Amino acid sequence: MSSNRIYFFDTTLRDGEQSPGVSLNIKEKLEIARQLTRLGVDVIEAGFPIASPGDFAAVQAIAREIRGATIAALARANQLDIDRAWEAIREAEEPRIHTFIATSDIHLQYKLQKSREEVLAQAVEAVKYACRYTPNVEFSAEDAFRSDIDYLAQVVTAVIDAGAKVVNIPDTVGYATPEEFGAFIRELREKVPNRDQAIFSVHCHNDLGLAVANSLAAILAGAQQVECTINGIGERAGNAALEEIVMALYTRRSIFQKEFRIVTEEIYRTSRLVSALTGMKVQPNKAVVGKNAFAHESGIHQDGVLKNRATYEIMNPELIGLHKNTIVLGKHSGRHAFRDRLQQLGYQLEGEQLEQAFQRFKELADRKGEISDEDLLVIVEGEILRVPETYTLEYFHISSGSAVVPTATVVLTRAGERLEEAACGDGPVDAIYKAIDKLTGNTGCLVHYALNAVTGGKDALGEVTVRLKDDKGKIFVGRGLSTDVLEASARAYVDALNKLEYERALGLVNGEQVRESV
Repeated sequence: MSSNRIYFFDTTLRDGEQSPGVSLNIKEKLEIARQLTRLGVDVIEAGFPIASPGDFAAVQAIAREIRGATIAALARANQLDIDRAWEAIREAEEPRIHTFIATSDIHLQYKLQKSREEVLAQAVEAVKYACRYTPNVEFSAEDAFRSDIDYLAQVVTAVIDAGAKVVNIPDTVGYATPEEFGAFIRELREKVPNRDQAIFSVHCHNDLGLAVANSLAAILAGAQQVECTINGIGERAGNAALEEIVMALYTRRSIFQKEFRIVTEEIYRTSRLVSALTGMKVQPNKAVVGKNAFAHESGIHQDGVLKNRATYEIMNPELIGLHKNTIVLGKHSGRHAFRDRLQQLGYQLEGEQLEQAFQRFKELADRKGEISDEDLLVIVEGEILRVPETYTLEYFHISSGSAVVPTATVVLTRAGERLEEAACGDGPVDAIYKAIDKLTGNTGCLVHYALNAVTGGKDALGEVTVRLKDDKGKIFVGRGLSTDVLEASARAYVDALNKLEYERALGLVNGEQVRESV
């Protein structure tokens, strides 16, 4: 094992999904897991199997299909959680049980109500129990940074002796600063006599905006694994962003001198996919993958970049998979040109998926002159991730104006049956949604609505994202695409309802799941 090797542990599907308002179904989690494998992450934390039947089913599906990455499942330090975790991942090519318990005095006193000795014994017993299933066991000391370092060293030493191959030191509440976190990791390693028998990992939260900086400081101090998420999503202010850590290691490799197996050209597509499925848009000025990351508005900057890109760009956008399209697609373009461009963008569509995506492309091309790569990406993502449609939007009509009450007539089909209903609302979108609720019997509530233009111009493709909460508290994210924002709004709402029906058919709608942070 090379001391220069950094392992990337991606927890987008576990900690990332704990972002407020995010809820992914099995199909969506599988698609993200496939893309994470193409990205080259070493470990995919697929979920927390004890949390809910849906989480268990998703982890099990990922373990059965995904090859080329370790599949980890989270478990609290008790036998029931560990049994459930192993049941979910046992068919993985390389399964890992990730068990944890808090070690800070504030957590021991108020959350666990246990003594240091009790927690130490529970941690050791959990690791030993997990090792009965697999030698690949990771232990996390929740709230490690706020723990007494001598006690933490005692716990880490004991769990390594018990069989843990990875020990994770989280800054669970994002309290650390880079200098002190690096010093903390360095001192902890010095206090653990059997440190060479395990990989030291870090998991930093972003409450003070320092998660990436803290992770990099830990790498310089000897950490060999970093736990992170795509786009930095996660509970509260999120986690360390994988793409930022990777590109920092790559761009400043003379300082870090570390190796990793991440395929940087897959970064942008992975970011887009996670953003689309979670409904969490990437802020324009987000490092590495933000819309403005490689944009230059200042005249001086533009002049410099035109003369030599290195004047104001420290990264080549193509390095993260952001390519400029030299082929113009329009309504006269055929399947060959369409599929060729998709392949250049990294998508291999065949059969019905290709046909459906091509039809959506032709429909859009009839409405606007030229189709951009951004347009293609949202079309393809929509087709890849579409769940079986219980409801299909056939038609809607709006009567609205400054002096009339907005009224919508909507026609849906369900199993070949044509359903029609009308409703009034505070605005045209509200009227459409109320008509759809009447048709479907939906009793949930809309908790989020967002409209974004995919590209610029009057004929821009509009992307609407909605979050719908059902009567048991579960969130379903829907997306709709159209040059007509009302049509995009209707499609997004129907998409969310179809996802609800899809999970209901699988028997996975059971209200709020257990949520744990490391």
